[in-house]
Amino acid sequence: MEHPQREIRAAYADSTITVYQAYSTAIGLPAVREGRFPATWKRDRMTWIKPSFLWMMYRCGWGAKEGQETVLAVEIRRDGFEWALRHACLAGYASGVHPDRAAWQRQLKRSPARVQWDPERDLRLRPLPYRSLQLGLSGEAARRYADEWTVAIRDVTPLAREIHALVGAGDLDSAARLLPRERPYPAGEELLAHLRE
Repeated sequence: MEHPQREIRAAYADSTITVYQAYSTAIGLPAVREGRFPATWKRDRMTWIKPSFLWMMYRCGWGAKEGQETVLAVEIRRDGFEWALRHACLAGYASGVHPDRAAWQRQLKRSPARVQWDPERDLRLRPLPYRSLQLGLSGEAARRYADEWTVAIRDVTPLAREIHALVGAGDLDSAARLLPRERPYPAGEELLAHLRE
């Protein structure tokens, strides 16, 4: 199946979208228990959210990397996610998008969100020829994410481990059946035009 070079693929419903993050148990378990990020979650730091489950698995090593042992599925409001996209800039300079490097740096300083397009991953976490969105949130965007946009937080670490075990056993069909159902997110051109590299 052909995929556009850059496309947001995600599990989403009418009013929410699921993004993934991985944290230490000290942050992840209270977040799941309370359904919101605890006070110890630093709202003044950049936080990266990923709509792609497999890209998150690549980043956290199926929940085995130190400090990333708890994999969270964070259901957030779509209007919040789209606000972040509208207020985002590219994490890297792109000559076709920015007039010059200085203009990009000024935009980066002002923007509460930034976008990186990273290679999507397959079940063996090998890079695919098309890219998935990573969305970095800071300042106002990080605070809104934690305190306004978050609808629910689930611990998907057991799912990550189950899929990883099936991949390790060579049962890719069973592993694929357990993956969250991600489909192209209906982000119109007005949301993404300024974020194309």
